[in-house]
Amino acid sequence: MSLLCNQMQETFKFILQARQKFIELIDSLSIEQLNKIPAGFNNNIIWNFGHIVVSTQTLVYVRTGIKADTAWVKYNEDYKKDTKPTRFVEQAEVDELKEIAIRSIEQIAVDYENGVFGAITSFSTSTYGYPLNTIEEVIALTSGHDNVHFGYAMAQRRCL
Repeated sequence: MSLLCNQMQETFKFILQARQKFIELIDSLSIEQLNKIPAGFNNNIIWNFGHIVVSTQTLVYVRTGIKADTAWVKYNEDYKKDTKPTRFVEQAEVDELKEIAIRSIEQIAVDYENGVFGAITSFSTSTYGYPLNTIEEVIALTSGHDNVHFGYAMAQRRCL
């Protein structure tokens, strides 16, 4: 197995472990706490979690040109960039987001191993403006993005 494959396996493992920590945070709070928007914030803990779930799928598959649009990304309209909470999120949706959070990363890892991302369309994110030319760069970016939003959620928890 190549060094790159070993590195990517470790990256996927790290992403899954970080998402599991986010899920542990979610599981430690009530549905009311997950939905509360603390003073000084414009979103809440469940929005931050939902946002990483939909953003990773969009960045990895849509922005790279692998898939044409986001119609297949469940909850995309609720959690995509530039949205904010507009409704109370029920426990069933929280549970489904937790499941998608893990399953989607496992699927990306399988697709990576199977060469689905052999040729991607290069793009730059509006947040960082840095060009992403390889799927490895996109996946590294999503890992960092996940952790930014986990940090926001941890700060929000302290404000509850």
